[in-house]
Amino acid sequence: MFRTGPEGRHYTRPRKNLMPKSKTKSKSAKSKSAKSKSASRSRTKSRTKRAVAKPAAPTAALQYVPWHTIPLEDLNPLLQRQFVVGQEVMLARVLLKKGCIVPEHSHHNEQVTYILDGALKFWIDGKEIVVHAGEVLCIPSNMLHKAEALVDTVDLDVFTPPRADWINKTDQYLRKEK
Repeated sequence: MFRTGPEGRHYTRPRKNLMPKSKTKSKSAKSKSAKSKSASRSRTKSRTKRAVAKPAAPTAALQYVPWHTIPLEDLNPLLQRQFVVGQEVMLARVLLKKGCIVPEHSHHNEQVTYILDGALKFWIDGKEIVVHAGEVLCIPSNMLHKAEALVDTVDLDVFTPPRADWINKTDQYLRKEK
């Protein structure tokens, strides 16, 4: 037969001991049993207190950001961008004129590139890959890559974690004249 325990778990009813027992417990056995139950309760309470005492992760602020409210950043005559930064992710809208080259580079951030309009040719992992409008390229962290705009192109890049070099404007590889 099954019983439900204090935590909602099912267990089988213990079998009755067929050996005769004395009907009364000695005082020392009772006190040991009471101490054991008390210690068990205090351990449970202290675990509960520890779990409750942990500070909650800071909550991120909700952001609603129309692209037209973010100024375009001119990186060079053929390259502009805008970006929005969340707590652990960054979304960038990148505008590349035909012939714009993003020099070979790598970063510890994982990158997902989605082409909204146009096409980019990537040199990555020893391959040439052309990504057209409506297509996606996932670039693992620390993988060398280079890109060229085959036509005027608009792409969305997602980075996690956010690109500190973009936020701090220390991305000199993009700011050279092309």
